[in-house]
Amino acid sequence: MEYRIIPVTPFEQNCTLLWCTETMKGAFVDPGGDIERLLAASAKLGVSVEKILLTHGHIDHAGGAGELAAQLGVPIEGPQREEAFWIDQLVAQARGFGFPPARAFTPDRWLDDGDTVTVGKETLQVIFTPGHTPGHVVFFHAPSKLALVGDVLFAGSIGRTDFPRGDYQTLMDSIHLKLWPLGNDVKFISGHGPMSSFGEERRSNPFVGDNA
Repeated sequence: MEYRIIPVTPFEQNCTLLWCTETMKGAFVDPGGDIERLLAASAKLGVSVEKILLTHGHIDHAGGAGELAAQLGVPIEGPQREEAFWIDQLVAQARGFGFPPARAFTPDRWLDDGDTVTVGKETLQVIFTPGHTPGHVVFFHAPSKLALVGDVLFAGSIGRTDFPRGDYQTLMDSIHLKLWPLGNDVKFISGHGPMSSFGEERRSNPFVGDNA
């Protein structure tokens, strides 16, 4: 499986294009906006996008999902059902943050802990990781030891928990009990900023490291 990180929106959110190298079928993870930029990237790479995957429902991650799904005629999978709290407010979120108008949608498939999603012939595990938001999920590709963690964890930081239905202890439990057991050698793409690894964050992250 290959990937390309494409920053979108004024928040520089890391939309990721994942694809199966055998079939060249792919998925956009968290297409928050800048749809033309995303479509240009997939066309340049020769990737046929077959679905959209969402880690959570904040506007910078999900704002472009409805329109992109409609243009491509593809389904939206994720997040977990509790995230309807934010997805149902997407149009209002766009207004509140000064984003372009967002197209309302309901995911075609809600995801739960232990589910899997496919991209071409590749399979990713779904891990339920609430705390930043109530229905946040992480996508984990075990063969390449790659996790797409949304806004749960960042290089040197952790997700905010001061939004409605955020919870600090729940977020910490998601990281300690759901992410760390995947292994120190797992690399991750977060919603903002550079990539890192779980091992590096356990060593140096001031909020959630082993010595924090």
